[in-house]
Amino acid sequence: MVSESPAVPEERPPKPRPAPHPDPDSAVYWSAAHDGRLVVQRCDSCGAKQLYPRDHCVVCRGPVSWIDASGEATVYSFTVIRQNHSRPFRDLIPYVVALVDLKEGPRVMTNIVDCDPDTVHIGMKVRATFETVSEEAGIALFTPVTS
Repeated sequence: MVSESPAVPEERPPKPRPAPHPDPDSAVYWSAAHDGRLVVQRCDSCGAKQLYPRDHCVVCRGPVSWIDASGEATVYSFTVIRQNHSRPFRDLIPYVVALVDLKEGPRVMTNIVDCDPDTVHIGMKVRATFETVSEEAGIALFTPVTS
């Protein structure tokens, strides 16, 4: 009796990155990223800049306004993810998860993209780039600055 080999499942197309669910405090941020802009909050009272979005300043509890950021940053810390079986991340392996210090001051978690993960290093200059993930949101990713 000849046994047939089991059917090989078809390759599934990559799943898009998960989309955020904007709330009243973060909707401006996600909308700006959708439009290819990086924004941070600046306190109207003390001038402190912050990101992640909040309804008040974390320094003095004053009111905040949104301002455009330069998109320039420096890698503070990072790790290279080489194993992740969850869709969509398995299609991105290997990928870099990093903390970057924005020129404006806030430190944010992101991915470093468009480079060999083994070339990423602490102190690396990076610049924001954006990926649309839904009709109402984009996400800021960072790519190395080339001389």
